[in-house]
Parts: sequence; C-alpha cells; structure tokens
Amino acid sequence: MFHDRDEAANILAEALKGYKGKHPLVLAIPRGAVPMAKIIAHKLDGEFDVVLVRKLRAPDYPELAIGSIDESGWTYIADHAASVGADSEYIKAEKQKQMVTISQRRAQYTPVRPPIDPAGRIVIVIDDGLATGATMISALHGLRNRKPLRLICAIPVSPPETLRKIRPLADEVVCLDTPDNFRAVGQFYVDFPQVEDEEVIAVLQT
Repeated sequence: MFHDRDEAANILAEALKGYKGKHPLVLAIPRGAVPMAKIIAHKLDGEFDVVLVRKLRAPDYPELAIGSIDESGWTYIADHAASVGADSEYIKAEKQKQMVTISQRRAQYTPVRPPIDPAGRIVIVIDDGLATGATMISALHGLRNRKPLRLICAIPVSPPETLRKIRPLADEVVCLDTPDNFRAVGQFYVDFPQVEDEEVIAVLQT
C-alpha cells in the first residue's frame, strides 16, 4: 500500500537509481503518472515528457479496456474485445474518438515544442499502476519503433498476469508489487485523486 503517487514515485526512483547520471528520458502515461515521472526524472537527473496513448473502451463499460491506441495510430486489441460486444465497426469508431483526444492532448500538453525524441536514449516509461496493461502495451510498442537505446517499464503495482504480457515488450520491467488479489490500481493507494489536465500542463511547464 502506497500513501500516494509521490511516495510510489520516490520508491520507484530508488529502484531505478542505476540509471542516475545516464540522462534517461522518463515518459509518463497521462494523466496519473505525470507527477510521478517528474519526480523520478528529477531524482535520476533525467529528462521528462509524456507518451500519449489511449485506452479503447468497451461498449457500455467505459472503465474496461478492450485495447489501446498510440499517437501513430498503432492499435492493440485484447482477446476479450469481441466477447464484450466490440465488433469491427465499434472498434473503428472508438479508435477515431481516441485519436481525436490524443491530438487534443498533444496540443494542450506541449504546444510550443515537439515530443522529445527517444531515439538512442535510455527510456523509462512510468504509469501509476497496471490493470489490463493495454495502454502500456501501446506505449512500449510505439517507443520500440523509435529505436531507444534501452526501454524500461516502471510501475508501482500490477497483477502478475498483466506483467507477463508486458515483459516481452521491454528490456527491463521494474514493478514494486504484484499482488494476486488485484481489483483496481486505486486499491493500493491511500490517497489516489484524479489528475486533471490542468495539473498535467502545470507539471510539464515547470
């Protein structure tokens, strides 16, 4: 159990201290991981940015991920998508909606500069926890195509079965806890407020 995201970030930074002095690029999956990635980048003397990916939502169950999409449009579709009513037409429409959101967020988050290029860099991708792992899958896939020197996934908590899906996509996975009784990421934090766009923008500007 973590008190809040700041505590989780500080513990993750300690687990990642081998990268201090190597100028890693620490990328947050918005929105919850953004304040965490800022802390970790500072402690590792690295650089900080966001990697934009979006969950594809199940019909009638928006909290359930049926897949994810990255900024390039590459899409991951989970095995259970069809069983919850996500046919090809639904998925096409949902992809379009999420690409609009990604474009809007890029315009909001980094309006005066392009994303930092991960090519040839040690890249550490941060989230505040994994459930299905859908957005992390898209983030790692998209970043791998951009030729980082080393690609690391770092999270405070994940169910074991999700971590098994993630491991082949990264050169290293750092996860602080893999409980079997996993229901939602928020159950492992005492204080787990929603992170709003305004906070993300403020963190990126500091």
